[in-house]
This record gives sequence, C-alpha cells and structure tokens, in this order.
Amino acid sequence: MALVTTKEMFAKALKSDYAIGAFNVNNMEIIQGIVEAAQQENAELILQVSAGARKYAKPAYLIKLVEAAIIDTGVDVCLHLDHGEDFDICKKCVDDGFTSVMIDGSKHPFEENINITKQVVEYAHAKGVVVEAELGKLAGIEDAVKVAGREATFTVPEEAAEFVEKTGVDSLAVAIGTSHGAYKFKGTPYLDFDRLKKIHSLIPETPLVLHGSSTVIPEFVDLCNKYGGKLDNAHGVPEDMIKEAVKHGVCKVNIDTDLRLAMTAEIRKNFYEHPENFDPRKYLGPGRDAITKMVQHKIKDVLNCSNTKK
Repeated sequence: MALVTTKEMFAKALKSDYAIGAFNVNNMEIIQGIVEAAQQENAELILQVSAGARKYAKPAYLIKLVEAAIIDTGVDVCLHLDHGEDFDICKKCVDDGFTSVMIDGSKHPFEENINITKQVVEYAHAKGVVVEAELGKLAGIEDAVKVAGREATFTVPEEAAEFVEKTGVDSLAVAIGTSHGAYKFKGTPYLDFDRLKKIHSLIPETPLVLHGSSTVIPEFVDLCNKYGGKLDNAHGVPEDMIKEAVKHGVCKVNIDTDLRLAMTAEIRKNFYEHPENFDPRKYLGPGRDAITKMVQHKIKDVLNCSNTKK
C-alpha cells in the first residue's frame, strides 16, 4: 500500500479496454467514499486535487487524509494535481509528495505551452513524478477553470504528436467535446471520436485523458431538485460515449461533478426527511455512502476497471 504514479497503471490500461477513474477530492468524506469503492472493486485509483480543493481544504490536510485512507484500506493511490496553472504550483506539489501533476498550459499559444510543459516535465521526472498536460481548451467551469463555449478549441491531432515529442509528457488531456461542470451540452451530446482515433493513431503509446467526463446522472439531478435544488437542463456525457472513448487510447477519465451531485442529493434528502438533525455525521455519512455507490458504478459499469489491481 503506497502512493504510486500512473506509469504502470496506464501501461496496462493501454493494452486493454479499460480506463482509470480520476476522482476529485475536497474533504474527508469524499476521500473515504471513493477509496472504499476502489477497495471493494479492487480497482486502481487516482485521487486529484484542484485549485479549488487546495484553497478550501489546504494541501497539507488533503495529503494526510489520502495517506490515512491508504493506511486504512490498503489501496494504492496516485495523488494527482489537477489543472496546475504554472510551474511554481506544479513544483510545490511535487515537493509536497504528489506522485502526478498536471500542467495546464492550454490557455497559452502552442509554443509557449510546449516550453512550460517541458520545464515541468524536467523537474518532475527528476523527482520520479509523472506529468499530464493539456492541448486544446474545454468549455465550462470547474473551480479556477473557466472557458466560454466560444473560446473552446478541439485538439489538433498533428499538434498533439508534435507536443508529446517535444515535451516528453507522460499523458495528454485532449479536447474532443467534453466540458467542465454540470451543463456540458445545450443540445444533443457529441464527442468527436474521429478526432480521438486520429490522435491515438499518431501517438499510440501515449495515454490520453478525458476531462469533464461526469455523466451528470439524472437520478441525482432529480433528487437534488426534488428536495429544493435548482438544476435546470443539466446534462453530462452519456456513459456509452465514455465507454467508446476508452477503446481509443483514453486511460484516465476525470470525474468531479457526479461526486458533488451524489453527495448533495443525499444531504438534501436527509435534511428534508430529518429536519431535527444538527449532527453533521448524520448527513455527511449518508453523503459518503452515496459517493461510494456511485464510484463503484463508474468503476465497474463505465470504466471497466474492476479487479485491475494485482
């Protein structure tokens, strides 16, 4: 049981039709719920920390909570920085003990993105840490990441090949139509699978990453709304589309919104049914259980990565 990198898990996933779930964490109950699911499913696991999580819970707390989860369950975990905005943040997380970092230089011109990513790769690799980068821009909102739909751009396959060759990055997040947040599509859901296949054909040995991949499970949306929520026209990525993407080089699938919805729906229900409760354990506990159940579903039925941990 240990903190591990994604190197071995991605190498295995590339040879098979499964992906590793990368779940965002913000507090103890979320971490416990996710790791419990991974333990029950005997699945490899990535826990990732965003800018919002670092601000809310502080890195020291999150790192120790993840370490405690490993000790408690015996599950190996890759601790990943999600959307690191510059070299300094990536360096800080490497120095703090993260085993994987993402440098998101997608807001910069192509050559500048290459230079920033290469700098992070050189530093991280010297410390035994792996690096994810991003090419193309996903629309939507997630913590510090805010990209208007008109500014979103899909990944150019030929640029992806050049980018990987020049940076030496370990994995690449691609933009093929997913987006951050609970409002991913205004009309019919669409992912550019032809583009994904082309990227994979040009860099077949590079694990690809799909950001913004929550399904925005209708069950949780309905439950939130039933008990006072207001989530109108919230739509995510259909699970069949995630399954298809996994067949074409996608080894890491990022999930955050579905975690938030699962926990919030259960807490809202608990508040409504038990208005006398004022003990946080009485509603955070059921919220944690809802996360475990949802993550098990993702691992087993969507990502196909149950029993991948040997």
